[in-house]
Amino acid sequence: MSKYRHRLPQLANSLFLTDGGLETTLIYHEHLDLPLFAAFDLLKDEAGTDMLRRYYERYAQLARTHGRGLVLEAPTWRANPDWAAKLGYDAPALADANRRAIGLMLEVRAAHESPTSRMVVSGNLGPRGDGYVADTQMSVAEAHDYHRAQVDTFAGTDADMVAAFTMNYAEEAIGIVQAAKSAAMPVVISFTVETDGCLPSGETLAEAIARTDDETGGAPAYYMINCAHPTHFDSVLAGNGAGPDWRHRIRGLRANASKRSHAELDASTELDAGDLAELAAGHSALRAMLPGLAVVGGCCGTDHRHVDAICRALSAAA
Repeated sequence: MSKYRHRLPQLANSLFLTDGGLETTLIYHEHLDLPLFAAFDLLKDEAGTDMLRRYYERYAQLARTHGRGLVLEAPTWRANPDWAAKLGYDAPALADANRRAIGLMLEVRAAHESPTSRMVVSGNLGPRGDGYVADTQMSVAEAHDYHRAQVDTFAGTDADMVAAFTMNYAEEAIGIVQAAKSAAMPVVISFTVETDGCLPSGETLAEAIARTDDETGGAPAYYMINCAHPTHFDSVLAGNGAGPDWRHRIRGLRANASKRSHAELDASTELDAGDLAELAAGHSALRAMLPGLAVVGGCCGTDHRHVDAICRALSAAA
């Protein structure tokens, strides 16, 4: 039975951590061949599972060191039908992989959770297409139908919530939220933005959040921003946007270490780990713009060192 599905502890105004750039860590630090960025495929054997276990345990230990909670995002960002089919997974095999991913997160929690470091297990969803490009878009109904199987699989486990990352247009996000509502699962939506602070679809963050809330009755537990450097969206958060309250809906950040655009990152063959101190300082500045900020981690190019520095900077600022 889920421990926190009916009351997510990260909503209680206490800073939680989450992990960094899983895929870039595996590729550039572990020197692993990771086709399609599909980390879930490592669960097919014990060696791959052990590698993922070590990765998550590093963050669990970091959270305990800081006395912070931790959101354990399952390594399932690519574990949806289109991407998995390219790796030879049929529907039953894919559902099994998603369940095994949650099982690993539960194992890490059982080994490391403490009264001062509560750990939330999240079923992670990624976009159907390329997270950096919004050239092929689904309707809300299509997105609901496409993602519902993965959401339902997570709902059948002891996962506490689901979270969709690198959403680049509103319809897909809305469809996922509707699928989560049908499954009675708490859901978080994380949008990505380009260097101008807008989604790849051209929508502003304020527009995407307002539309998702409007069409789902405010169902998301909160929103996040991921796969962008703070300098790509700080000016957007500093502005007035589409009303006074939309920034209060953003409670999580998983920023890139790199200031490069999505197109530049796609073309890159080397890791850009960015300026760690600058990244941490940027989060301190963002804290004033995001009074509800509750979850921090990293995305492309980040690892446990970046998350450690961000946590230290935010703790000092508080």
